This record gives sequence, structure tokens and C-alpha cells, in this order.
Amino acid sequence: MSPIHDQSYRRYQGTRQPPGRGWSVIAWTGIRSMLNRKAFLAFTLLAWIPFIVRVVQLYFVTLYPEAGRLVPVNAKFFMDFVDQQAFFVFFITIWAGAGLIASDRRANALQIYLSKPLLRIEYIGGKLAILIVYLLEVTLVPAILLILIQIALSGSLDFIRHNLFVVPAVILACLMRVVVSAFTMLALSSLSKSSRYVAVLYTGAFFFTEAVYTFMWIVTGSTRVAWVSIAGNLQTITDAIFRQPPRYETPVLVSVLVLVGLVVVSISVLERRVRGVEVVK
Repeated sequence: MSPIHDQSYRRYQGTRQPPGRGWSVIAWTGIRSMLNRKAFLAFTLLAWIPFIVRVVQLYFVTLYPEAGRLVPVNAKFFMDFVDQQAFFVFFITIWAGAGLIASDRRANALQIYLSKPLLRIEYIGGKLAILIVYLLEVTLVPAILLILIQIALSGSLDFIRHNLFVVPAVILACLMRVVVSAFTMLALSSLSKSSRYVAVLYTGAFFFTEAVYTFMWIVTGSTRVAWVSIAGNLQTITDAIFRQPPRYETPVLVSVLVLVGLVVVSISVLERRVRGVEVVK
């Protein structure tokens, strides 16, 4: 017979962590989990190909100034790069974000998470951090590196002096895409226990709104209705902050209000869906 060990009360001997740090454990665990997926890692590396292409363009423009006529290095050069990365942002959001909460709901892990001394905002913050890290890795990080490489190759700060708005524009445009994508995906992930269904919902949200805009544009003959498209709103604001001719007639303020509303709705959904106990009415 195996001995029966004493199961009486014992004082906790571990290290007590101050409250408010639980999100970092969730975030770091999720980040490492995605790094173990070779296909995902390969895709994130693939997302850096446009960066390499842009660096080559900068090199040739520096080496042969006349090439600047074909590839002008201006604010639009960096805006086009940010727009290009939208393709990778879309797929990484689905790949890394669809199961962030859906998987926990399927495994009934929310009750376990929130039964610990872990605040709901810490849980949501940790899940958001996982997605934000990978989205920034393919948007803001290469965009800032591109600016630094332009400065290094040109050997001067002339471009920055004449275009002081480019750096904050790059930062704002990247953060806007990351925040909107991350909050929207996390809210959708909290609505289902199936990551595949969440992926379909997210894809549908982008393509359906774009289809609605296309239909309304054909009917009205005006691009002022681009506010119904998530992508259209992102592009409208991007044009404004990079001081480029607008692609749509939609007022910038309207696009800002739509995206802010989308984030607020996402936060409201998360507040209602992320609970330790399901309340059945």
C-alpha cells in the first residue's frame, strides 16, 4: 500500500507577486506559443519582404539620384509601405487572434483564469498584448527601421527636417491599424468557442463592409459612403495624416468616429463576454 501523505494546511512558501502583473504571464505564454508554430513564424518573416524591397529602392535612389524620378522618396513612399502591410496585418490578426479567447471558452478556462487573483482587465490586456506584439512586428517596427535606413543611406537628416510629420504619421497610422484590428478580433473571439467561426466572422466583417461600400458607390456615384467600409476608413485617415490627396470623399472626422465607435463597441463586448461565470437569464 502506498503511504498517505499529510494534506493538512501548510503556509505558502512561494514568492508573492504584487497584483497587476498577471497580464504579462498570459502575454508571454501566448507569444512563446505562437513562436513554436513554424508556419506562423515563416509567415511573419514573409511579411518583411516588402521592407527588403523598400530598402533596395532606397539604396538605388541614394546611389543613383536620377532613380528618384521613378521611386520618389517622400511621405507617400512611407505611406505606401504602411498600406502594403495591411495584407499581412489581416492574416496575422486571424492566425494569432481568432483563438485567443475562443479557445479558453471552449476549454472552460475562463472560470479557472478568473477564479485566481487575476483581474478581468489583466486577462484581456494579456490577450491583447499577444496580438499587438505580432502586429507591431510587421508594421511599426519595419516602418521605423525604414526611416532610420533612409537617414543612414542619405547621410543627413534633410528628409526628416523637410518632412517632420512623417515619423508621427507612420507611428499613428501603424498604431491605428493595430488597435482597430486587435480590439475587433478579440471581441469577436469572445463571442464563440470556435476559432474557425471567429476567423469567418472577422473576414466577413471586412469583406462585407467593403462589398456594401462598393454597392453604395455604384448606386450613388460618390465615394463619400466609404465610411461604411472598415478598410475605407483606415485609408481615409491614413491619407489625412500623411497629407496626401484623399482616396475617398468621406470626411476624415466621420472615419475617425466610425473607428472609435468600433473600438468602443469591441470593449463593451469584451466587458460583457469575459466573465468567470456565465449568467443565464
